[in-house]
Amino acid sequence: MKLTKKIRRTILAIEVALIVVLTPGIIAASDHDDGEVDIKGRTVNLTDLYVYREKDQNSSAADGDLVLTMNSNPRSLARYQYYFSTTALYQFHITQVGDVNSTPTGRADIILRFAFSPPNNQGMQAVAITVVRGGSETTTKTTVNGGLIATTPLNSNSVLNTVPVGGSNLTVFAGLREDPFFFDVEQFFRVRAGALGTGPKVGFRDPSKAIDFTKGYNVNTIAVRVPKAFLQAGTGANTFDVWTTTSVRDGVGGFKQLDRLARPAINEGLVITPSLMEAFNSISPKLDLSAAAAPVRQEAVATLKALDLLDGKQNVDPNAIAQAFLPDVMRIDTTKTSGYASATNAQGSLIGGRLLLDNVIDITLGALVGSPVTENVSYNGTPGNPAQGHKPLEPNFPYLALPN
Repeated sequence: MKLTKKIRRTILAIEVALIVVLTPGIIAASDHDDGEVDIKGRTVNLTDLYVYREKDQNSSAADGDLVLTMNSNPRSLARYQYYFSTTALYQFHITQVGDVNSTPTGRADIILRFAFSPPNNQGMQAVAITVVRGGSETTTKTTVNGGLIATTPLNSNSVLNTVPVGGSNLTVFAGLREDPFFFDVEQFFRVRAGALGTGPKVGFRDPSKAIDFTKGYNVNTIAVRVPKAFLQAGTGANTFDVWTTTSVRDGVGGFKQLDRLARPAINEGLVITPSLMEAFNSISPKLDLSAAAAPVRQEAVATLKALDLLDGKQNVDPNAIAQAFLPDVMRIDTTKTSGYASATNAQGSLIGGRLLLDNVIDITLGALVGSPVTENVSYNGTPGNPAQGHKPLEPNFPYLALPN
């Protein structure tokens, strides 16, 4: 039990460390927005992954359905239509897990792949969905009614596509939605600087002054309602590992992976060197523990050793990274209530997936210092503080609030 608690603190401490950089004066947020390079524009930049039992988001939903939500294109401004890349593949990768306590394999048993056409004169993009499952690959472009699978244009009712695949019906939404992530990033960096001795020691701002850096921004959302039986594919698995990737054409007939995302707040905080960050984003989770990824792990360990966060104590055992954090996937045990901190396995790893309103920052900070901590930003915001607060979530799938 002592080991489990230690590993739990380690994994959560790592996730906090993942949203800061070691070098003073360099500010990065989280894998919510890890920046653009010449070959990686905003449209293929992943922001967040949410995985949950739909009934835990909506008590009226059918039992047995899961919702997978992939957000990309950070900092999309209000009142503008943003399109999915027409040269990229957006993919959910899913592993069927037989033992909830097992180390993630990073092997994809199922892939849900999305490709988008150029927008028409109504701002709609046609969508081709490819499912890779059980060694077979199926591509479909039409709904159960024979119409094209399509995105939702700005200022339009949600287009919910019912897509028949492999004997099941998936419900697919793709379009612009308000970014549900919330965090007072600026003040966190001040708190961090004080903890590291590179600035004055300060606390988090009180609720009336705390600022949510995602307020007013939108993201491109792909949300899929999928029956658990479809993911089980006859295996009887009740636990799944999920991660997302974006890939673009490599110029020689294939695709090159540019970004990947599973847990909230990943990679650029621990991995400082741009080339190593790019390498981390370009590999599969199954390679996270490989010899080839050793330089990435070494830099992450060096960053962790340098961090004394909030309480002035070293709360992270860098040697526990491989056991507690890698391979980087989001695990969900569907026999338990969904939620980022709702359940752990025998190793202390989080296995509850992630709901839209989970306060992943407060959960992580509190676990790190061993007592409740909040940076005083919430999804709904604080009355009288116009610098935070999101629109109400929609009552039905895809649940995210309408775009700004």
